Amino acid sequence: MTIATKVRKATFKHIESELFDYKDTIKEIEFLRQNIMFCKESDDENIGGGRSSFISSPTERIATRLLTHKKLQQLEQIAQAIEDVYTKIPETHRQLVQLKYWTKPQLKTWDGIANELHVNRATAFRWRDTVIEAIAEVLGWR
Repeated sequence: MTIATKVRKATFKHIESELFDYKDTIKEIEFLRQNIMFCKESDDENIGGGRSSFISSPTERIATRLLTHKKLQQLEQIAQAIEDVYTKIPETHRQLVQLKYWTKPQLKTWDGIANELHVNRATAFRWRDTVIEAIAEVLGWR
């Protein structure tokens, strides 16, 4: 039995911010991956003898850097949580996410979004809260 806890206000705002920036996050993930895979790293030439502690295979070295890059891991975790929740929520909730967070420039108020979804404003807010809380649950944030 899980006890649902209310998401803290700061966490709520942070997840909303991540939703607004989701498409930029996807671009940043791709940029970081390309940068890690194709940019030359500064290799230690190990002048002075002894064996190098670096992984000798370039493929293994790239894989290790991809798996240990903290910023990349964090961005991927957030993007994956958003994708997981987005694919599991009802179509009406997806439309809300599209209209509120992924439509640029944002020209509609909450009333306009609720109108387009043929619901009242309070229902739109409940749907938003459901989406944000589901993402927080997947991320393990409180």
